[in-house]
Amino acid sequence: MVLHIKHMVSNRCKMAVKRELDKIGLSYRKIDLGEVEMQISPTPRQCELLRCALLASGLELIADKKSMLIEKIKNIIIDMVHHTSEMPKIKNSNYISDKIHYDYTYLANIFSRETGTTIEHYIIRHKIERVKELIIDNELSLTKISFLLNYSSVAHLSRQFKQITGLTVSRYKDATTISRIPLENID
Repeated sequence: MVLHIKHMVSNRCKMAVKRELDKIGLSYRKIDLGEVEMQISPTPRQCELLRCALLASGLELIADKKSMLIEKIKNIIIDMVHHTSEMPKIKNSNYISDKIHYDYTYLANIFSRETGTTIEHYIIRHKIERVKELIIDNELSLTKISFLLNYSSVAHLSRQFKQITGLTVSRYKDATTISRIPLENID
């Protein structure tokens, strides 16, 4: 049995889920972003305990199929943008479709209808948050950042950055207060 968990977007979230599963005494095979593969199905009481514990951590169990699919899409994007050393060199639509084994048009329609934004816009928002993170780290040039995140050019990255943040990259670098958005709050 696989449990699906909303807002599970980082290793810290995975550790929180692991801690709660251990407290309740639930055995699991594997914990991934947004999913826990259970060894045995939890009882209704265990599910309720887990649901309450996860809510206290800002996470929640997902029951309906559409929400599970949307959460899978979000987790694939988060993993692709934030947790890989380099973005895949294939089209985002092919990458997501291959990972979930659904037609991209179907996924895009459900995602847009349920979230109010497109998959591509969601990817762009995450890429810009990743750019912010890399700028703050100050280890890579803007050219390397644009290559790492599959931008066609530094100019393209810069245009998108300004469009999303309202600031130029250099203005963002010079800002005294750096604003970052938590991954689970990116829409």
